[in-house]
Amino acid sequence: MSFGRPPSLNIGFKTTPPDRGSFPLDHYGECKEQMMQYMECLKKNSSTSTPCRTFSKNYLDCRMSKGLMERDEWYRLGLGDVEDAPSVKTGVQAPGANPKLNR
Repeated sequence: MSFGRPPSLNIGFKTTPPDRGSFPLDHYGECKEQMMQYMECLKKNSSTSTPCRTFSKNYLDCRMSKGLMERDEWYRLGLGDVEDAPSVKTGVQAPGANPKLNR
């Protein structure tokens, strides 16, 4: 529809693809637990992502392992200096996540 102006095929708008391409949504919730841990960390830290970088790395690692995004080097994702992500299955918490240790 033109909404009051003549239709035009060339309006000067040029589309550009995203820098990292597209990746599928997690329709089956394969990485939902990691995503929820990251979101909870953001909530506890007033949306400041720096304290949650370990959870971010854990979430991205899950996405790469499940084929939901292309595997890439951690340094290219801005997480090269973050220690290996804790395993969700072992119940190991990220550094700073245990309030008893933060005295």
